[in-house]
Amino acid sequence: MFKITAHLDYIWIPDNFIDIVQFVKMLPFKTLILIEKDSPVAIYRQIATQLTGLIRQGMIQSGVFLPSTRELAGLLGVHRKTIIAAYDELVTQNWIEALPRKGIRVAIDLPVIKPRSFKLAGQNQPYQAPAKFAFAAGITGMDANPEITRSTIIVNDGFPDADLAPFDLIMREYRKQMQGVHLKRLMAMRDFGGTPNLKAATSTFLNDSRGLNISPDHILITRGGQMAIYIAASLILKPGDKVLVSDPSYFIADAVFTQMGAKLIRTPVDAEGMDIDAIERVLSKTKIKLLYIIPHHHHPTTVTMSSARRVRLLQLIKQYQLPVIEDDYDYDFHYRNSPVLPLASADHGGNVIYIGSFTKLLAPSFRVGYMIGPANFIAQAINLKRLIDLRGDTLMEEALAILINNGDLSRHIKRSNKSYSQRCDLICDLLSGQLSHAVTFSKPQGGMAVWLKFKEQYPLATIIQKAASAGLMLLGAAYHSSENEKHNGIRFGFASLKEKELQQAVDILSQITASIHTT
Repeated sequence: MFKITAHLDYIWIPDNFIDIVQFVKMLPFKTLILIEKDSPVAIYRQIATQLTGLIRQGMIQSGVFLPSTRELAGLLGVHRKTIIAAYDELVTQNWIEALPRKGIRVAIDLPVIKPRSFKLAGQNQPYQAPAKFAFAAGITGMDANPEITRSTIIVNDGFPDADLAPFDLIMREYRKQMQGVHLKRLMAMRDFGGTPNLKAATSTFLNDSRGLNISPDHILITRGGQMAIYIAASLILKPGDKVLVSDPSYFIADAVFTQMGAKLIRTPVDAEGMDIDAIERVLSKTKIKLLYIIPHHHHPTTVTMSSARRVRLLQLIKQYQLPVIEDDYDYDFHYRNSPVLPLASADHGGNVIYIGSFTKLLAPSFRVGYMIGPANFIAQAINLKRLIDLRGDTLMEEALAILINNGDLSRHIKRSNKSYSQRCDLICDLLSGQLSHAVTFSKPQGGMAVWLKFKEQYPLATIIQKAASAGLMLLGAAYHSSENEKHNGIRFGFASLKEKELQQAVDILSQITASIHTT
């Protein structure tokens, strides 16, 4: 540790100053900092992280000067801009500081916080005991994350393949936003339902692809489709209200409605979608506050509602002035023919709240969804969203808006559709060839999953357990207990699996069902 002491007319430098500077420059950075070019972590982040580690370990002490960006770039064999980005990252985190006309110095006061404890000797950890105050309980949700190994094959609910995601395009636009003159404006922007650019781009995208005829005033950008469902239901429902859902239905939506104190009334689903006769019978006898429906690729069964049923349903919606949440989570993926336009594109009297997600087009971690509705409803939805999410992800929203406007997103959808269509064909051929003795299914017209109904002699709970032991995690929505016991079915997400993985998954299921059959 040292200080440079300045006086009025001279500067005193400690004797070991030059030695320390030379020592840092002589460190074998080439062997101390190892760069993995195949790593998904950006190279500048790898360098920043390893420099932080060297400082933490005391190998580089506080107050000493680091090599210049040009020098370190030469030592590590990377572009100088990479070192500039790494140093900028460390400056932001207060590990180093840039001194004008002097160089880059490790901070004197390092950002390592060691708070003093006020805990009494022998005191237990504060959160070991359960909460003793009253709080809402019984909230249903996702199961705990299972243990995943490198060799595990994961069959999800129907998610896009992250390997196909346009990460390079997204990061290109992300970096532009980080370097642009609008960064401060984006960082300070309060959320009014999404950035203006993304709302305008989404309006154009949905008008062109779904015939909605909307403006940005009809759009709320959300953190995925689930947030949109929650916000819409929160504005419509009160405890004791009745919600009409399908049987089976999307379990997260069911949990949202139940948590709000609503009572679920279920109507069956067949090859043409929800039973409209059953819906009409319920509406004629019971006051229904909300209808939740997935007419395009129904979750979980993947069936598409027929045109005749859509026409009748629209008549009922207008007749009963029935509020509707239309969930259209993967509209853009269709294989055998053109998709059917959503209910929201027809004359529904302003009663349909349309919900979708860009997440399904990109990757699960990109949490960008949208809600479409009448302007006055959307205004209240924006106010509600701001209570829990004051500022949106403005950088991501701006980057996504550019991908929509320049056509990159549409091109990505076309490329993905081709891959997912081939995987859909393959999984259906495999299931027909190896599991027809145990399951029934219909080839979906689109989407990312197949609805598998196991025959009665093959209990799904047993299948899931045995599959996990064999290295196959069946994480798709499973319907096999309580009121869903009669379905004994699961969504088999094929879109994120390569050809070899699909074959291995079916092989394992074939072996498991064969062993159950012989016992």
